[in-house]
Amino acid sequence: MAQRYTLERQIQGAENGTINRELTVLKRLFSLGAELTPPKVVNIPHIPKLKENSARTGYFEHQAYLSLKDALPDYMKPFLTMGYHTGMRKNEIESLKWPVVDLIEGKIILESGNTKNEEPRIIYLTGELYQIILKQKAIRDKEFPQCPYVFFRDGKKIGDFRKVWASALLKCGHMPIFKCKDCRSVIELSEGMKRKDIVCYECGGKNLRKYDKIFHDLRRTAVRNMIRAGIPEIVAMKMSGHKTRSVFDRYNIVNEEDLRKASEKISNLHKESKEKIERVMNGHNLGTNPSFNGYSAWEKKNGNL
Repeated sequence: MAQRYTLERQIQGAENGTINRELTVLKRLFSLGAELTPPKVVNIPHIPKLKENSARTGYFEHQAYLSLKDALPDYMKPFLTMGYHTGMRKNEIESLKWPVVDLIEGKIILESGNTKNEEPRIIYLTGELYQIILKQKAIRDKEFPQCPYVFFRDGKKIGDFRKVWASALLKCGHMPIFKCKDCRSVIELSEGMKRKDIVCYECGGKNLRKYDKIFHDLRRTAVRNMIRAGIPEIVAMKMSGHKTRSVFDRYNIVNEEDLRKASEKISNLHKESKEKIERVMNGHNLGTNPSFNGYSAWEKKNGNL
């Protein structure tokens, strides 16, 4: 039955990841049934899952973040800043209320009921982020004293902002991107083209879906920035609210700049090793350096100096 369901969902055009999440819910139901007393399920069936494509690798470099921030309306700028600095999930930011914000201590205390994985966590407010929250408090107290939300639009909770987001990306010069469901090719919409005119460059198909920069890319960016800043991974996981290492690893993106820096470090290491060997061969460290004691007892005994 699970296999038939999988096939039906594929025919409907559902992504493998979406189908797998649905199958995970089904398996969880069996597990809960087995945990009851008396158990409602004796044997938990094997439910095969589909191979998923690699996780999204979207992120924002700092300049791209600044450009997007300038292009967004004023009420969205603090919302964006919160996501970029902390990696908080969109719904966590949307539902954030003033009782959990401690401006004296400079921290936000997210309770278990307000996080996706039911794990409480503390987010400290420093620098630009702290100033943003102070400004939000001043605006709220002056103009919308009854508003319970930290981030708001005209005193109300910020709702769906996909159109505003897409418009801001266009202002930044970022053209819409689509991905072919058939061959997985990525297609960028050229200036002057309309959505209905787009076809896959590789297979010629029109089975495309939007594959643009999304708000969740800020979460990936925050995790990557934490690691780049030298924050221990276990601390970064606590800050971002990742419960499992596998999910955290997917978010710790390595881009071309990271690879370039890694290559430079390896090259420098080889260069230092070569220079060290040359110094030894030229006799700079033989007998003249009192700290040099790299010869073994066998070499000294056999007169190889």
